[in-house]
Amino acid sequence: MEVIEKTPERIAMRLEITESLANAIRRSVAEVPTLAIDDVEIFKNDSAVYDEVLAHRLGLIPLKTEKGMSSKTKIDLKLSKEGPGLVYAGDLKGPVDAVYEKIPITLLGEGKVELVATAILGKGIEHAKYTPGLCYYRSILEVKSSPEIDKIVEKSKGAIKNQKQGSKWLCDLNDAEINAIEKIDKEAIKNSKEIILIVESYGNMAAKDILLKAIDALCDNLDEFEKELK
Repeated sequence: MEVIEKTPERIAMRLEITESLANAIRRSVAEVPTLAIDDVEIFKNDSAVYDEVLAHRLGLIPLKTEKGMSSKTKIDLKLSKEGPGLVYAGDLKGPVDAVYEKIPITLLGEGKVELVATAILGKGIEHAKYTPGLCYYRSILEVKSSPEIDKIVEKSKGAIKNQKQGSKWLCDLNDAEINAIEKIDKEAIKNSKEIILIVESYGNMAAKDILLKAIDALCDNLDEFEKELK
């Protein structure tokens, strides 16, 4: 295993695992508990959108999810703003903050928006608004070496450093480079045993925490499956 990139927003890893396992981890991201607005009580809405649309937009605002939160967590956020002007996510006031304060919620002319929004922990398998980020993967490619192909591979700038092993390359190519190589030799490219697994956070929590919690969720599901078989 090799960590290629690690920031709070993104983590990329080089792993020798099957695509089935990588896909199981990807799907388990939807089982990571994440904070999102679930209920909205609107007292006044003079904005350009209906109450239902306003509530929907509030639900999609990513909120910072702290480690100490649990299924019992219930947080009220208040919004009170007079127009004219735009209403932003940063106008929500309460114990937690929106990840991106400049997300526009609605346009307000003369009048006012006043509401209370309640946020709880939920999972992406229940509703997409609880999904904390993206997880995806791709195979590291094994490419047959030749003078023409080598020129393409050597100029490529993928997620990993290109490695030549005997008469083959291990590399990460983009679609244009793959198409160019296949025009030279249709049989030159095949998948290696390694993959690149990437997790990108929406900002609710660090990408590393999303990955670890997704693995925990997968392990819990496997334990539950094992119990059912006994």
